[in-house]
Amino acid sequence: MADASDRGPVDFRTEPATYKHWKLAFDGPVATLAMDVREDGGLRPGYELKLNSYDLGVDIELYDAVQRLRFEHPEVGAVVVTSGKERVFCAGANIRMLSQSAHGWKVNFCKFTNETRNAIEEATGESRQTWLCAVTGSCAGGGYELALATDWIIMADDGTTAVSLPEVPLLAVLPGTGGLTRLVDKRRVRRDRADFFCTTEEGVKGRRAVEWGLVDEVVPRSKLDEIVRQRAREFAARTDRPAGARGIPLTPLERTIAGDRVAYRHVACAIDRQRGLAEITVQAPSEVPPADLAGIHAQGSRFWPLALARELDDLILHLRTNEDEIGVWVFETAGSADLVEAYDKLLAAHRNDWLAREIRLYLKRTLKRLDVSSRSVFALIEPGSCFAGTLLELALAADRSYMLDGTRPGDARPPATLRLTELNFGAYPMVNGLTRLAARFLAEPARVDKLRARAGEDLDARAAAEAGLVTFTPDDIDWDDEVRLALEERAAFSPDALTGMEASLRFGGPETIESKIFARLSAWQNWIFQRPNAVGAKGALVVYGTGQRSDFDRRRA
Repeated sequence: MADASDRGPVDFRTEPATYKHWKLAFDGPVATLAMDVREDGGLRPGYELKLNSYDLGVDIELYDAVQRLRFEHPEVGAVVVTSGKERVFCAGANIRMLSQSAHGWKVNFCKFTNETRNAIEEATGESRQTWLCAVTGSCAGGGYELALATDWIIMADDGTTAVSLPEVPLLAVLPGTGGLTRLVDKRRVRRDRADFFCTTEEGVKGRRAVEWGLVDEVVPRSKLDEIVRQRAREFAARTDRPAGARGIPLTPLERTIAGDRVAYRHVACAIDRQRGLAEITVQAPSEVPPADLAGIHAQGSRFWPLALARELDDLILHLRTNEDEIGVWVFETAGSADLVEAYDKLLAAHRNDWLAREIRLYLKRTLKRLDVSSRSVFALIEPGSCFAGTLLELALAADRSYMLDGTRPGDARPPATLRLTELNFGAYPMVNGLTRLAARFLAEPARVDKLRARAGEDLDARAAAEAGLVTFTPDDIDWDDEVRLALEERAAFSPDALTGMEASLRFGGPETIESKIFARLSAWQNWIFQRPNAVGAKGALVVYGTGQRSDFDRRRA
């Protein structure tokens, strides 16, 4: 069973020069991202990536490409996803990889894949970098789910090219990277048609695929390249991205791992294996922000909000994939609230600039990744903390927060405070479409407007508690025992029960496609991945390709 120990920890850092599976090409405002998976390039031993099937390593490169297209290529207004192989678009997630993987690996793989698909949709919707898909050959399972994440699907009408979601009939699992939800919520496919489509192995081709809303166009194979270029140019012409701007290189991310410590420039993590904790400290900026927009562009990937997003993103992925027994993440911050507020004001003032927008969206995606991680999240707010603006979102994302009321004897630092900024009121919505403040006060929506009037004000423990921004405010006498007991208790609970509880509590309020994927579809897939009908000795995922028949327990649970 594959896990993080097979070849050491998974590293999510990559760059185009080292890609094994994707090829990027540029033609003015249009980029082409060709999937050409190397069969022997699997992230783990024991399977071959045939027919453009993918594993986590393929998706790590895709995620990196999505990021670089947004930051390094402001001139690109449209991205075409296609296949680098003649007779297949993508066969989906590699079945051998899934069948031999441990349960947690499968679930984390699907979650990361979902997040990458969501980033593609956000690129179209908010970065104005429209993604299209050109389909030739078989486009099955996760391959069609990749196509579904784009905004316009063009399929060859050649008698053999088809789209399909065959997971239910073939593997006894689900199209778990959003396929079911995107069919009915995004593409508005009729339920009866979607039901048939998801229970047939052969898929749908030609005019029926257009009639049913599964793709947007079918064209003769001989005209596919011409039509794809034409559509991509049309979409690119609608962008507000600056054709003449210079991109921001995403320089290699510096990280050191020494024993149980992971360190970046602005983020550090100390792992306490005995207690099952990751103690994460985020540093506020140490320098005043640039004076103007030109300064943001000049600093590039060194600009504190962008550097913070990259470091925190990488740490979350590292912990989720490589430290699955560390179930509680404890966030602390340090530094100057004035400097954090100054950077927040700079981003807000230049919200319409393409780079400032991309940085805000990256922070939004990273905070969402924290929200959907199956870990307990606590925040500790003490003297010297800096939970202000963007960093306050870490405390608002926490399942529980503790703020020290007052100071400790012998500590000359002033009492801890919290500070709201403009970015807490809309810049970083959750997967349910709400800000963390709005999600916090579902029963009192008027409280959010009252808090907006207090932006820039330092709130001590009593004021923060009255404002509903923290959970508990122990004084110095009770702090150590109360925090210790809370963390010990959390680490002692069933991880399975906590994952279910947290996912259910974090996303109150309205549903969106994203919240359905993470709070509903992923939960079902998580359960199904453990059922004998899928992964038992005669489960469909295990016997696929062996010539044996699945032996299902016919009882509905």
